[in-house]
Amino acid sequence: MAYYKAVDLKRKQFWRYVENSGVLDMLMKVLVALYEEPEKPTSTLDFLKHHLVAATPENPEIELLRLELTEMKEKYETNVEENKKLKAKLAQYEPPQEEKHAE
Repeated sequence: MAYYKAVDLKRKQFWRYVENSGVLDMLMKVLVALYEEPEKPTSTLDFLKHHLVAATPENPEIELLRLELTEMKEKYETNVEENKKLKAKLAQYEPPQEEKHAE
């Protein structure tokens, strides 16, 4: 009997957590949107994923990280180009591989 009370208590705590964190409201909104959809989507799971992602507020840190990623990609491309140019320049001054082995 004590086992059932412990399970019931855990279940109630979980539902309180889900309600207080806003997950339940978010799920209900998405399910209502699905219900009100005039033409039901072929993939319900994709519909839910799309609407849940669209409903989450954008974190300012995420936007900063996206900008930083874009800058790093640009720097990377610049460095790759510079590396190619420097290798070509270096190749002009180095003797060919066959001459190195002959020495």
